[in-house]
Amino acid sequence: MQETRKIMPEEQSDILILGIGNDILTDDAIGPKIVKRLQEDLFSDNISFLTAAMGGLEILEMIKNFQQVIIIDAIKTKNGIPGTVYYLTPDNFKETLHISSFHDVSFLTALELAKKLEISIPSRIDIIAVEIVEDLTFSNEFSKDIASKYNIIYQDVLKSVNEMILK
Repeated sequence: MQETRKIMPEEQSDILILGIGNDILTDDAIGPKIVKRLQEDLFSDNISFLTAAMGGLEILEMIKNFQQVIIIDAIKTKNGIPGTVYYLTPDNFKETLHISSFHDVSFLTALELAKKLEISIPSRIDIIAVEIVEDLTFSNEFSKDIASKYNIIYQDVLKSVNEMILK
């Protein structure tokens, strides 16, 4: 797990923006790269920024005690157009690459477990999923399709995150 900012309990903010993905797997890095850039562009003591390489139960520990969480992850759908940005909630959730990891319980299962264990989870969870092309090749660079659309993707996500945190 990689963190862009370590949160100390005494400085817990209300909002967490969490980028999930692997920084060295081509387009899979879209979540962490967007979160790192958001951290430079969004200035608020009320927002924390983290990145992680895995989903499932690991996410529970990261999101507990926040009021709102915005998760940014990669997604690969059957006929998806690279660069398409999807906006989801746990109620209309689709499988993203990490939130529904084969190596751990799904994010929805983790949320149900948290409720049963009375772990404090956010009252609002938004999921931003970016349609990608390549997630199995080691590279610090995006695929050609994602690289050519990255600034548009980022501006779309930035605008939406600003709207989400103002609600």
